Amino acid sequence: MLALADPDLDHGPRTDRSATMRMCAVSCEVRPIDELIRFVVSPQGEVIPDLKRKLPGRGLWVRASRQTVAEAVRRHQFKRGFKRDVQVAATLPADTEALLERSCTEALAMAAKAGQVISGFAKVEGLLEQGRAEALIHASDGAADGIRKLDAIAGQRGGNGGESRHLPIVTALTSAQLDLALGRSNVIHAALLAGPASKTFLSRCQILVRYRMDDDDKTGDGGQKF
Repeated sequence: MLALADPDLDHGPRTDRSATMRMCAVSCEVRPIDELIRFVVSPQGEVIPDLKRKLPGRGLWVRASRQTVAEAVRRHQFKRGFKRDVQVAATLPADTEALLERSCTEALAMAAKAGQVISGFAKVEGLLEQGRAEALIHASDGAADGIRKLDAIAGQRGGNGGESRHLPIVTALTSAQLDLALGRSNVIHAALLAGPASKTFLSRCQILVRYRMDDDDKTGDGGQKF
């Protein structure tokens, strides 16, 4: 049976014995922790997101949705939840999104360092033709024609070994963010090779896209586009 902890506040950073489900402080819905964001109070009394669930102090959980975080700010839910006066920035929803974006770029940089990222249209096209790509990445501000061409190849070729399946397609980051992550300029297209660092990047992108979307349970085209 899944463990359920105090529905209001947890008792500190996650451990192996921590709950796997939590109650959203806004909706009062019990959800898996991967669909929630933990917030804590800093030593300065500021409410801050704890994306890695490791910061000290008791934590309040809110659905990973910009709309829900904004509602928590508007309804003064953090003050009520922490049962004390806390400082809540009006920009907390945007600040949380910026941290999620940085988490994605850092994960992509780690994947590149591990040799699990290939960038450049021609190289990505070749990787797709060989059926070796595990995921396809496009800059959100990339040209539509190049995106369509690579998407078509990805749909035809599938993944590692050439098996028939839909590749995840990531469009959550801008070209500037891809440049920062990969340490080069004008990155529009990239592809992931199999590996744990690539899986971490994809997981973080899913959280970012979920956060940006309205309060429904959709994550894109069959969960494949994010």
